[in-house]
Amino acid sequence: MVPFENVFYEIGALLGVAAAGGVLAILLRQPLIVSFIAVGIIVGPTGFGWVVASDQVDLLAKLGIALLLFVVGLKLDPHIIRTMGPVALATGLGQVVFTSVVGYLIALALGMAPVSALYVAVALTFSSTIIIVKLLSDKREVDSLHGRIAIGFLIVQDIVVVLVMIGLTAFGQASDALSLGREALLVFAKGAAMLAVIGLLMRYVLPLSLPRLARSSELLVLFSIAWAILGASAGDTLGFSKEVGAFLAGVSIASTPYRELVAARLVSLRDFLLLFFFIDLGASLNMSTLGAHLEASAVFSFFVLIGNPFIVMAIMGAMGYRKRTGFLAGLTVAQISEFSLILGALGLKLGHIDQETMGLITLVGLITISLSTYMILYSHPLYERLAPWLGIFERKVAHREEDAGGTAIHGNTYALLFGLGRFGAGIAQILQQRGCRVLAVDFDPDLVRRHAGEGYMTRYGDAEDPEFVASLPLERVPWVVSTVREKSVNRTLLHTLRQQGFRGRVAVAANGQHEAEMFRREGADLVLVPYFEAAREAADHLLESGTVGSHPDDSTKNSMGA
Repeated sequence: MVPFENVFYEIGALLGVAAAGGVLAILLRQPLIVSFIAVGIIVGPTGFGWVVASDQVDLLAKLGIALLLFVVGLKLDPHIIRTMGPVALATGLGQVVFTSVVGYLIALALGMAPVSALYVAVALTFSSTIIIVKLLSDKREVDSLHGRIAIGFLIVQDIVVVLVMIGLTAFGQASDALSLGREALLVFAKGAAMLAVIGLLMRYVLPLSLPRLARSSELLVLFSIAWAILGASAGDTLGFSKEVGAFLAGVSIASTPYRELVAARLVSLRDFLLLFFFIDLGASLNMSTLGAHLEASAVFSFFVLIGNPFIVMAIMGAMGYRKRTGFLAGLTVAQISEFSLILGALGLKLGHIDQETMGLITLVGLITISLSTYMILYSHPLYERLAPWLGIFERKVAHREEDAGGTAIHGNTYALLFGLGRFGAGIAQILQQRGCRVLAVDFDPDLVRRHAGEGYMTRYGDAEDPEFVASLPLERVPWVVSTVREKSVNRTLLHTLRQQGFRGRVAVAANGQHEAEMFRREGADLVLVPYFEAAREAADHLLESGTVGSHPDDSTKNSMGA
């Protein structure tokens, strides 16, 4: 087909095809990410050849990536980085070393040349931060323990891949070992300087500037977008990456009270711009070189999809994390990254690998990104099926999660409450004020620690984890209450309580009357519909005051007459 001559028409056509692909994906119950990559293949050189204004599409894609990593940085304040740092570093570096070594040996066994085998092995190492964060955000698991750990070691991977690419570029340009050493020292100095500048801004500049900008929410959002792009530009200029720079820009304002507002306002813009990243990714795939490496790509894809999660589970299990946390975090490394394609392109440019090796890396990327998307979206059902065989990845006492926060459980308790958000925390506070003991559970370690410091009995855990629920003192509580407003979580909790023979009563939160009826049929004794209950209570107060149904002038006369 003839490509568009007008960029505006081209972008319009891309959006139209993407919308149609998204509708088809929803009808077929397929992940949107896979459909958008497929759209990129269809409109790219292999298909209709519509993507002519590749510079504009690439620019929009990079803006989306910068905003995505900026929002991730907003959620990772320095306290979280300190607590997640050891496990992120151990799993990130451990998985890099394991995948590189084993992948290299597999490549040699398949008859590849040593240099090509090394490039393929390193390309298999890196996972896509962009895709994983998008999937975790859609599942609302970014703030979960496994989500934070996954983001932590994905950032470690990004830093490693940046260093690898800098090293390869320096190696290709350096004439001797001395110049290579100078390049390494320069990278270290730039990184230290960047962190120092960000630290100074966090300490002296941003705390004074943000309250003034926050007087206008529009201005605060505009500043945040500019800050994200400037951070990405600084990271790229210093020889790191746009992703690292945007991430650090988000971290710099993560400890301020404005991060929730900024994050909420940027989500829609982020998702819109990321659409172009997935289209660009699909359009950049060279499909003509894929057919020659089907057997090798199947072997490498199997290794990435199975081997990478296993090594993460093994490392996290050795560090004292539960098998469920390790499994959910491990699934996030079951694909290779867009950085892998960039690394392959760099090797091709330097003459280290040929076009066939690049085609192999591309095909592995296409297979693993597509399949791992399904694995992550259906991670909880997958865990339920595989849990009996995953005990080897867990210590008898998962001390890391036992120490995630909380207080000792003692005596009888009136209610076991899941969810310490506003609604759940409000219920817990009122019950305790009325003399009822509450054991509160949440999957956000920060919420657990904060409420434990306020004198609550708390535990870190997930209502969707049957083994964790079974470990709680169910025999000592007459009520189990879930304020988590996710249908799948509450259905799993009800099923687990039935399996455990819980004899008390169960209350769950619902998003509407239809959902409430479903929970009642499945055994819930009480269904809480937060907004409906609040609206009914407000209406009752209005009716009790006697002002509803009367004219304002009448009430004024009555009050004056009184």
